[in-house]
Amino acid sequence: MNELLLLYFVGGILVLMVLLGLGVAIVMPAIDPYNRRFFITAFLILLLCIIIIFGEVLIYQKPAYNFLEKVICFFSFLFPSLLTLLMALHLLHASGENWRTSVLSITGFVLMGIQFLLLCIAQFTTFLYYVSPENISVRGPWFALLIVPWIIFLILCTVGVIRRRGKLQTGYFVTFLVYQSSMIIALIIHIIMPAYLLIYISMILSALSMFCVILSDQIRQYLRQQRELAHQRASIMVLQMRPHFIYNTMTGIYYLCDQDPQKAKQVTLDFTTYLRKNFTAIASEEPIPFTSELEHTRAYLAVEQAQYEDCLLVDFDTPHTMFRLPPLTLQPIVENAVKHGLSSDFPQVHIFVKTRKTSSGSEITVENDGSEFNPESDAEPHIALSNIRQRLEMMCGGKLTIQPREGGGVVVTVSIPCHKA
Repeated sequence: MNELLLLYFVGGILVLMVLLGLGVAIVMPAIDPYNRRFFITAFLILLLCIIIIFGEVLIYQKPAYNFLEKVICFFSFLFPSLLTLLMALHLLHASGENWRTSVLSITGFVLMGIQFLLLCIAQFTTFLYYVSPENISVRGPWFALLIVPWIIFLILCTVGVIRRRGKLQTGYFVTFLVYQSSMIIALIIHIIMPAYLLIYISMILSALSMFCVILSDQIRQYLRQQRELAHQRASIMVLQMRPHFIYNTMTGIYYLCDQDPQKAKQVTLDFTTYLRKNFTAIASEEPIPFTSELEHTRAYLAVEQAQYEDCLLVDFDTPHTMFRLPPLTLQPIVENAVKHGLSSDFPQVHIFVKTRKTSSGSEITVENDGSEFNPESDAEPHIALSNIRQRLEMMCGGKLTIQPREGGGVVVTVSIPCHKA
């Protein structure tokens, strides 16, 4: 009775693992088609093994189901060996090899073919195994012949995994070793005495390992997609610079060439610096020094001040510069502050850019006076700041907050943790 309860317990765990893994493999959208087919097939094989387990329990020692017992014995060998062959093919795929020309896969098909042939022979003989009139599976004197090809193939697969370690991700490497080593041990014991429970436990471990591979692959792919998305958003932000800003700058330079050639040269230099920093940010996928972002911001403000002159006042208080931040962080915040301030009814906008070192890291504040920022009435700056907030969180664990400024205006604060500063 205790053994039967243990079998139900193990079978229940296997059911949960298989159904959970099967559901994840079917539902998760980011899994590539090959991996999806592999995991669905593998978990379906495990599900069929579960059916075999409980079928054996239900008809045990019931002579009326003698033929059904023979079918169960046949598939109790066939399904687990198919899983071994499937794992070997997946090993080759994960290593970037063609299974059609691989020695490992050819050997596997031969060995599993031999086992299948022996299984067919066992249905008409008694020297491998047979089912007694009491509906009990009895081992024959040559029972080990059914297990030996399977063990040989598992040993070859283990050697293949070790040889391909450099080609495999850590999750796949561990998965293959856990499955193969546990199955080899279980099958060696099974030759000496019945060890179906150990085989089922090793299958549970393989299901758990495969499930972990699914999750780790999904997480890695999600993070990679998020990084690519952040980079694409930064690129779009650069490429979608305000057309009227470029137009006004070029027009202003045109008129300055006659009115103040020296100033025209300086504005051209500042505008060139601004453009260079913008396009450099496209290629940057890692946080950059704050000094570089500060130079970008100063170049932008110099161009704007040439256009608006006394309408735009800027104060910098940036004693702390020894930290890094995502590209296109400070400049777009300042640009939003200028754009929002100049679009208000106030005749003049004052921008304050400050940095300081805090106990938890580094902090940047950008303030403008004037009217308060309302995201619902001005969606474009809100979208830009949301973009910056997402990149801060993903690239350096930073935060961006927006608050009304005392006396009117808005304060945007960027906080970067110490370990990333």
